[in-house]
Amino acid sequence: MEVKQYAEDALTVTLANEVDEAVNASLVQIKEIILNQDFKGVTDIVLSYTSLIIYFDILTADKNKIIDVLENIDLSDLSSFEPSYKVVEIPVYYGGKFGPDISRFKEKGLSEEEVIEMHSNKEYLVYMLGFMPGFPYLGGLDEKLYMARLDSPRKSIPAGSVGIGGQQTGMYPFQSPGGWNLLGRTPIPLYDKNRDQAILYEAGDRIIYRAIDEKEYYDIEEAYKNGDYQVTVELRGDSDGN
Repeated sequence: MEVKQYAEDALTVTLANEVDEAVNASLVQIKEIILNQDFKGVTDIVLSYTSLIIYFDILTADKNKIIDVLENIDLSDLSSFEPSYKVVEIPVYYGGKFGPDISRFKEKGLSEEEVIEMHSNKEYLVYMLGFMPGFPYLGGLDEKLYMARLDSPRKSIPAGSVGIGGQQTGMYPFQSPGGWNLLGRTPIPLYDKNRDQAILYEAGDRIIYRAIDEKEYYDIEEAYKNGDYQVTVELRGDSDGN
């Protein structure tokens, strides 16, 4: 573990230089350890692929206490600790006007049906959130679905769009420019300030895409607006390591 202070109000903890599921699990556990200390002045903890940043108020936080806890963490002990995590099910209408790039996979010899089957009904690990609030960078994509970003990014991608960029899959919480290959769209708002949790997932959680048809898309969209649709979220793991 390497602890560095690159900014006056932040500590960066780096565990590796390669993306790895075990590294992600350790970062999630370190985050939980820091949060459980209930340090005064810690304002946020943000995970990336190989590191995390602890932000703090320089007027109220004791930086040295935070560093002391970090330096006394035995990374070998973390391997036996299974943190709790959420599995969030996201319904997706694949193809058609919502997934204009799904046909690109014909270059790989894959039909639209095969792409949908390979992309849905499997768990993807949320490595980190970035680019915009609630945009998940997901690991676990089938190698056959790797697809380079578009040569010319779109000026506007609708909120809820699900796509593939290189070796990753993810989705756009807000309308935005972007160059990912669009496979489909979810009728569920990925960011909703009126929900108890504006963003349903965080680093260390899992996402499962469930394929739906066009009628289901509009039915779910309407039901959500009326408060009659509940996103399926399953809690797994044991924060006590049992």
